[in-house]
Parts: sequence; C-alpha cells; structure tokens
Amino acid sequence: MEFNSLKDADKRYIKSIVSPERFSTGTSNLDLHARDMSSHPASRPEAVVWPAGREEVSRILSYADQRRIPVTAWGAGSSLEGNPIPVRGGIVLDFSQMDRILAIRTDDFQADVEPGVIYKELNHKLRHTGLFFPPDPGAGATIGGMVANNASGIRTVRYGSTKDHVLRLVVVLANGEIIEIGNRAAKTSSGFDLLHLFVGSEGMLGIVVETTIRLVGLPAEFASAVATFQTVEDASKAVFDIMRSGLDPAALELMAPECIERRKDLGLPISPTLFIEFHGPTRNQLTDAVGIAEGLCHEHGCREFRPGLDRAERDRLLEARYAMGEMIRQEHPDHPSIVIDVAVPISAYPEMIAFAREAARKAETGPAYTFGHAGDGNIHLVINRGGKGRESWQRIEEVNRTIVDKALALNGTATAEHGVGIGKAKFMEAEHGRSLEWMKKVKQLLDPNGILNPDKMFP
Repeated sequence: MEFNSLKDADKRYIKSIVSPERFSTGTSNLDLHARDMSSHPASRPEAVVWPAGREEVSRILSYADQRRIPVTAWGAGSSLEGNPIPVRGGIVLDFSQMDRILAIRTDDFQADVEPGVIYKELNHKLRHTGLFFPPDPGAGATIGGMVANNASGIRTVRYGSTKDHVLRLVVVLANGEIIEIGNRAAKTSSGFDLLHLFVGSEGMLGIVVETTIRLVGLPAEFASAVATFQTVEDASKAVFDIMRSGLDPAALELMAPECIERRKDLGLPISPTLFIEFHGPTRNQLTDAVGIAEGLCHEHGCREFRPGLDRAERDRLLEARYAMGEMIRQEHPDHPSIVIDVAVPISAYPEMIAFAREAARKAETGPAYTFGHAGDGNIHLVINRGGKGRESWQRIEEVNRTIVDKALALNGTATAEHGVGIGKAKFMEAEHGRSLEWMKKVKQLLDPNGILNPDKMFP
C-alpha cells in the first residue's frame, strides 16, 4: 500500500489543530519515537504530535486518512515486538499528555481513564480506596498501550489479562469517526462483542481515547513462598500440580538458575526457583494453601521451601522478577537479544519448557535466560547474540522459529503477552490459518486506506 509523506501544507494543517509545543519534527523527538524496547530496527516518524483530547485525535485521523498519511499510536514505548515502531514514517500520536483519570467510581469498582495514564500511577491513586487494577506487565506501561496489546503479567494467573478488565472504550476510527463500545454494566449479552475486537488490535483498527476499566478489591491478606528445585523440569511439573489442585495462586513465577545467578543479592541458591503467592481473606486460609503447595513441591524434588516471606522480602523478589528483562540488557549491552514469548496449555508446560531450553542449548547462540508466568503456561526465553555477524543472528531466529513451532504443535500461541507487532507477524498464518484472512477483512473494513499502524501483524 502506498502512502504520502508529510508535506509543508500537512504540517501547517496539523499545527492548526494542536498548539505549537505539541507538534515536533525535531531530531531528538523523532529518534525517541523510532524504536521500542525490542531489537527490531528503528524507523523514524516524520512528525510527533501530542494530542490533548479526543477531538484533536479525530481531526488528525480524518485529515491523515484523506491524505493517506500513516498514523501510529504511542504509549510508553515499552513493548517488545516493535508494536509501535512507525515503520512507514508518517505521524506518531504520543498520548503522554492525555493522562487524566476522569472518574473513579468506588461503589461500582470502576474507573474512566485516558490512554496516557500509567497503570502504576493509577494504582498509587487507588491505594486509599481499597481497590486496584490487577493487570501488571511490570514496565511503566500506559493503559492505552495495555489495551492495544492486551497486556498481562505476574498476577494474570488469578486476575486475568487486560481484556478481562475492560468494560467500555471510546475509539477514534481511521476516518475520524468517534464511537463508544461497551457499557458500564458488569455484564451484557447485547450485540456483537466489538469491545474485545479492539482490545489487542495494536492500534490497527482504531485508536482508543478513553477506557472504562474494572477494578478489584485489594486482598486482605497475602502469603508468599519460594521453592527451589533440582531441575527446571521438576519445577514446571510442580507448577502443573499446583494449578491442578485448585489452590488459585495469585502469582506463580518461574526463574531458571541463570536468572538467579545474576541476582546474588536475593540470597537464593542458584537453582530453578518458583515464586508463589496467594491472596485471600484470612491468614488461616492462606496458611493452609501454602502448606498444600509445599507438599506438592516436595513431590517433585523440591530442595528448599521457604514460606512466610514478609512484605519487604516479597517486594524485593517481585522487583527482581519485574527487572529481569532490564537486567539481561544491562548484562549484555553490546549484544542484541530476542525475547521468545510463547504459551501452551498448562498440561504441556513441562514438555514445552524442556524443549525450549534444549533448543537454546543445542544452538549455542549465546547466553539464554528462562523465566515466565508459569501459572498460565507462559514461557519467556531471552537469547543474547553471543557473536557478531548475520550467521549468529540467523541461529537465534531459527531457535525462535523452532520454539514457536513447538508451542503451536502443542495447541499454544506464538505470543502470550507481547503482541504480534513486527516480530511475530511471520507466525500468524501458522497459528490462525484461514481465520487470518478474516482478520485482514476486518482491518480493510475499519481502515480501508490502511493508515493505522501499517505493516504490523500480517505477514
């Protein structure tokens, strides 16, 4: 599809919509919006615009659609598959100035927010209400980015991903039309479920300018434990049994020994490690759950089970888990990496994790780190390029393809939570088959000129 570049007349028109300080073609701003946290090649936009409201977004999209100018939405740039990289140039809409919490309705367990609200700051504001927004991707993600990517994280195993907490959206379509989808009721059976069509669409069908999110009550009590094992496979088998037992953990995270080795400050033995957390109304209930989990871990060769972590120790371990990706980048600043993000049915988790680690070992590509949200069958394998040159990167790409193929063969997915973007587009046909053509038809219907985040998702 052919697009037009920004002409001086286009720039003048856009400047007439927004105030001058919210439009930039400066090198530093273009560079800041040319890449995300992935290793995918940077691509500069031609202009960056910071909209202040839905009407500005509507007018910019209407004009861009008429002029065939690409538009890419930008949250915090924390994505890992090149999702917001403006590969065809054009305009980047940076939503950092649309960051208002419009309403908090504590009696309904809901909040209305603009897309630039950072979820950590939202939860900070909510702390006195006894409520919180559970999806927790770890990075400083915005709500708009989380909706676009259907983000999830450490506590997804209990509370679900972003899509489970979106009740209503206000969306600007490619032609500038503003539509409202969903409602504020706890449930509905009215009409087609357009709401979840837009959640996870990576800004390719429309741009979200307001979201009503579902909140949940802060747990009265929590209990955390750390379990270490002889092998990663033993730990993954314990994960399966914990999930099958119906204990309903709030977090069930796996870190392989190479991850623990890089964090000696945690005071943990260098062994495959599970971090387990339970939420509940009473301490007695949680004590029972931890006791059952300990028994299940010991059935799979658990070396050490440490229950009763205090809040400071729990927070320290969680922070280490959140920071794993950044830690790996700092350990290997000169070696780009690929983040493999697959998920499989929980029964296949032990097989999948054993396969992934063996594939990385055989390839001898460079340092590899295994961790993930084990409770929902999600594996992250970060592989750093050990050598220089095209051949080294090709070996990493081949490991990526081998692991994704295995996940699909086990009825899993090529991307559990990082989205498709650039990096996973090549696997879409294998995962979705003929339904991929219907996704393309939906895209064509809602964005006939293809201006919204082009060259993403479809191979």
